[in-house]
Amino acid sequence: MTHLPLGLVIEGLVAGLLVLTIAYCAVLNRRLKRLRSDEEALRATISELITTTEIAERAILGLKTTAAECDQTIGQRMAQAERLSTELAAQLETGDTVLSRISQIAEAAGHSQSVRASGMASGMNAGGQAAAAPAPQAQPSRGVSAQDLRAAAAEAAARLERFRQRNGERAA
Repeated sequence: MTHLPLGLVIEGLVAGLLVLTIAYCAVLNRRLKRLRSDEEALRATISELITTTEIAERAILGLKTTAAECDQTIGQRMAQAERLSTELAAQLETGDTVLSRISQIAEAAGHSQSVRASGMASGMNAGGQAAAAPAPQAQPSRGVSAQDLRAAAAEAAARLERFRQRNGERAA
């Protein structure tokens, strides 16, 4: 057996290492190609993300503007509702005052009518003869009954409710 010269062994070893290096470079080249293709996809994804972020920022600004406008509108409507509520309270108080005056007038009219009726019933003089009848009035006065007052109050309440509903629709 002859010994192979040392130079040839070294050259064979270098050739083998070169083959391994070429194979490793081929594997590395495939991995780099995949990485580059992934890099392009990643760049596209990042670009889409930036675009979406900008759109979202504009939408948020729009929402903030809309919220500020809504807050201002609601504030104005609340102030208007407060004014209407105050006006209605004043009108209700005035209506209560008018209703109490009407009931006092009705009570006074009913009292005077009962006095007038009792005066006519006792229109006999001491001799048992009828006293002279009082002069008839041009138009007999009609007494206001509690039922008439209730009907008027119910009608006033219905009108007030319709007024409230109309003002409520306007405020909305």
